[in-house]
Amino acid sequence: MRLTRLETFANEFVCFVKATAEDGAVGWGQTSTYNADITATVFHRQIAPWALGQPCGDIAALVERIERAEHKYPGSYRNRALAGLDTALWDMAGRRAGLPVAALIGGSAGPVRAYASSMRRDITPEDEAERLKRICGEQGFTAAKFRIGAEMGRDRDQWPGRTEAIIPVVTAALKGIDTLVDANSGFLVERAIDVGRMLQDHGVGHYEEPVPWWDLEATQAVSDALEIDVTGGEQDVDLQTWRRMIGMRAVDVIQPDVMYLGGLTKTLTVARWAAEAGLPCTPHAANLGLVTPCTMHLLRGLPNAGKYLEFSIEGADYYPWQQGLFLGDPFAVTDGHLQVTEAPGWGVEVNPDWLAQASCRSSALGDDSASDYARLYGAVMEQGL
Repeated sequence: MRLTRLETFANEFVCFVKATAEDGAVGWGQTSTYNADITATVFHRQIAPWALGQPCGDIAALVERIERAEHKYPGSYRNRALAGLDTALWDMAGRRAGLPVAALIGGSAGPVRAYASSMRRDITPEDEAERLKRICGEQGFTAAKFRIGAEMGRDRDQWPGRTEAIIPVVTAALKGIDTLVDANSGFLVERAIDVGRMLQDHGVGHYEEPVPWWDLEATQAVSDALEIDVTGGEQDVDLQTWRRMIGMRAVDVIQPDVMYLGGLTKTLTVARWAAEAGLPCTPHAANLGLVTPCTMHLLRGLPNAGKYLEFSIEGADYYPWQQGLFLGDPFAVTDGHLQVTEAPGWGVEVNPDWLAQASCRSSALGDDSASDYARLYGAVMEQGL
């Protein structure tokens, strides 16, 4: 079946994609969050023209077609937009088959262990310790992550001494709970190693993005110096960078983001490479948009799935834009686990009230929505694409 219509529903933070095939089958996806209104424009300009009229059953072939057509735009926005198409087509495939996406990739419905993921640095060590202890107790989480350093800080802390203070305070409060930290590229190599040794001494098991994420050699130097798992990859969107990262074992655990990377199809490729190298995959999923359901299904289907799902504990005060996106409660936590249900596709339904308030745009087969480039040169390039 061919794709006949692609619609976006966007605001500044979120862009949902609705894909419709010629037989009326529908799938829902999402581009990556933030500047999502810009991503929606990229979607209609550079993704939709190459997808409309194409068979929607072979998602990998369609993703490759678009990437070849838009080879001059290999970066973040193209991949963020491509994720909207990819995730919508996986949802459509699941709905056609009457199966959850997890079942389409070799897995099944079932529970997914989660860790309580704090996004905050504007919080004292004592308040963060109390908050995480309370949330883990109330919801049964057996793992939790907190933030150290300052984002892209070049050894500057959020405030002087915070990193050295928060590590012992939080780990002492979370006895019996696996602890993780995220440095968000906050350190240079020497300090990153010093902090890593302190983390090891306090039993922390996961050290995320210790140094600038693009510097694989620096990341490898930190990883080689420490016993703790050094993790990373959430920002990386280029498959050749992933090949190099995995080949040189710059990290101990890979962390692709389904939405940043361009969708489930490319994430499965990266996860397979990691599996072949003996590396686990613990994806990045830092908000309660569609990235979290997608990651739940991914983890249910990977042979090298990591220990847990990232699950943001931040509510409306921190992420007001993620409120009211879906019907029901797809993020219910029971004993520290979320559930991939037997519902087809991603198993979630976008809230019609949210859609009614979004900015809507449609590209359809046969209309004048295709870009000038696609219209003028599409016929010529079709033989090779």
